[in-house]
Amino acid sequence: MFKNAKISFTLLNIALKFKMPLQLFDNILRWQGFPIQEAKSRFKQLLNNTDESIEQHKKAIVQHHLKHNNFYINLLDNKPTDWAKLPVLTKRDLQQPLHERLSNDYSSKNVFKGKTSGSSGHPFTYAKDKFAHAITWAAFHHAYNEHDIDLNTSLQARFYGIPLSGKGKYVELLKDYVSNRKRFPIFNLNNAILEKYVSRFRESEYEYLNGYTSSIVLLAKYCREKGTTLKTYCPSLKICIVTSEMLFADDRKLLEKWIGVPIVNEYGASEVGLIAMENPRGEFVLNQQNLFIEIVDEANQPVTDGTIGRILVTDLYNLAHPVIRYEIGDLGSLKTLENGTRILENLQGRTSDIARLPSGKVVPGLTFYYVTKSIINEDVNILEFIVIQKTEASFEIQYVSSQEMDGSQKVKVQKAMDEYLEPDLAVAFTRLNSLDRSNRGKLKQFMSEVD
Repeated sequence: MFKNAKISFTLLNIALKFKMPLQLFDNILRWQGFPIQEAKSRFKQLLNNTDESIEQHKKAIVQHHLKHNNFYINLLDNKPTDWAKLPVLTKRDLQQPLHERLSNDYSSKNVFKGKTSGSSGHPFTYAKDKFAHAITWAAFHHAYNEHDIDLNTSLQARFYGIPLSGKGKYVELLKDYVSNRKRFPIFNLNNAILEKYVSRFRESEYEYLNGYTSSIVLLAKYCREKGTTLKTYCPSLKICIVTSEMLFADDRKLLEKWIGVPIVNEYGASEVGLIAMENPRGEFVLNQQNLFIEIVDEANQPVTDGTIGRILVTDLYNLAHPVIRYEIGDLGSLKTLENGTRILENLQGRTSDIARLPSGKVVPGLTFYYVTKSIINEDVNILEFIVIQKTEASFEIQYVSSQEMDGSQKVKVQKAMDEYLEPDLAVAFTRLNSLDRSNRGKLKQFMSEVD
């Protein structure tokens, strides 16, 4: 949300000194030059999108980047521009300096910049023009409003990670403040920590939970052990939104019973925003307003409804950076309901193992994003990585790189392990030409070999 750390710290100081106005979330976007009200109005119009208008948007975004973006021009290399013949954009394609991928008239000074989590093993930096970033948030506003959640005023209990030090920590805290959310760090979720978390729910009127599926499942299991739903502790709770990982049927039943509120599955990615989200009727509705989502086979050709294939996403409004037929890294299938609504019928991928440490700490696999982030930078020396837990106290990091990791990089990782996990864990580094993948072709960021 915030592109400038100096502005972020200034706003944080103001926020701490004065009572900020309502609609703070939207106002911060507006103050930073993101036209959120215009984007909301446009998104509302797009709710009436027809197939014809979607096709027009698809053609328009391709023509824009063929005229203004050298990166995309070179990627096409004079190939046909029929939609099904356009190249599939991979994460690997985007692992080059950002300034080489921006459209004419855009630079790092007039775009929103972000970095992917690297959960697929292919981290990269991305950019959006200001309207594209604003309409991304308009999509979230609309989807959440359907569940009577207001991003400006509804208090969120956020089960996510957070940098433990440095500017990144304070930027995240500022985001939490203006987004009206309180963070529950997921780096250690043993029973003692969960007991403290449940106590926090007694003290504040949270309207919804939002976070990693596996983390909230651990919370639900704790509530089951105590024989009391989280809703009992916090009657103001309305819904629980799970994201970033698979939501399995058994886990949904567990969450519904012991969190005690409707469970809403959210599917998205930082580089494109909201892809799909369940509505109050339980339909996993696609975001067809600012995105175009398709399923393709191994030949990159669209498949029929109900057929499992690779998920591709096109950002129809990002003029600063091409995101056209972008392979998100998951498999799934689509379905059209009788009323014409397009839904995500099946989603495969996004599972995350749990790491259990010698001290008794229990940490979700996505914690290792914060560990490996210490060696991910824009020179993209580290192209792929995976963390494997060999024993409770030992880990192996396998990676693909243009050159061997040097001693200073290894020290950074070891320090991050000490900070985010616990001291005295052994880390071995193995450089490979390629990494093993699942039969779905997706690279898991974390695997545990511990029973």
